[in-house]
Amino acid sequence: MPMSAQQSDSSNSGVINAIFAYLMWGFAPLYFKLLVDVGSVEILVHRVIWSTVLLLLIVIAIKKWRQFTLILADTKLLFKLTITAVILASNWFLFIWAVNNDHLLDASLGYYINPLLNVALGMIFLGERLRKWQSFAVALAVIGVGIQVVMLGTLPVISLLLAGTFGVYGLIRKKLHVDSFVGLLVESLMMLPIALIYWLWFIDSPTGNMLENSGHLNIILILAGVVTTAPLLCFTAAAKRLTLAALGFFQYIGPSIMFLLATFLYQEPLAPAKLATFAFIWTALVVFSLDSLKARKQRKTKNA
Repeated sequence: MPMSAQQSDSSNSGVINAIFAYLMWGFAPLYFKLLVDVGSVEILVHRVIWSTVLLLLIVIAIKKWRQFTLILADTKLLFKLTITAVILASNWFLFIWAVNNDHLLDASLGYYINPLLNVALGMIFLGERLRKWQSFAVALAVIGVGIQVVMLGTLPVISLLLAGTFGVYGLIRKKLHVDSFVGLLVESLMMLPIALIYWLWFIDSPTGNMLENSGHLNIILILAGVVTTAPLLCFTAAAKRLTLAALGFFQYIGPSIMFLLATFLYQEPLAPAKLATFAFIWTALVVFSLDSLKARKQRKTKNA
């Protein structure tokens, strides 16, 4: 049975939004490199403040204020969102630090590992069963990390922390069933008091006082809110129009762009051990993607 014109338009819109979301996440390091002379914690402070302002306007504009007030009245849910806020802030800080301290390759590896880690977390905490090829893909990823440990004598800590914080954040948020923007606004508000206190009393840097900064620098700092929320807007729009399996095929755009930026633009050294790790992760992702595509086709045939 052919897909209706309306379904086709919705699917095409979903694909466009997914591509834009992951393109923005992939090119985000270009933005943070503009702030290389600003401390990582200071950038995080601006990211929290301006994201909160923008998200507040969005939630009001899309008329989800009631959902927001209901969350504030739910102490248990508020506590859980406070936990996710801490995890998210940690992930934001790690990414900013990695980009501005020449560890973009490690950040790229972390976001390549993330989908495989999500599969493992689903098995451990959600009781999901791994298919044979999923297990093989996860094993390849473990071997890839192991190679770096053996050859360099160190764990890819930044990569694992980025993958781990983002994976655990996604796992908890998945179980909360909270609207993306409303939930992110609440999380940002949880971070906001600490960000403001740090900004007003503890930041002691030439860029800490916006009244003394150039207008150009202040605009870049304020754009932290857009850099945070714009890809999420596109991602949410895509998620409404595409299946998670279809959406998953676009998630490698971001780390691939980061890898290319790190290697060719910023010329970070790609040691043989790191290249071997990437090779195993890439192979694992190919296996994982092909298995997901096969499973998706089988479900469609079964439901036809």
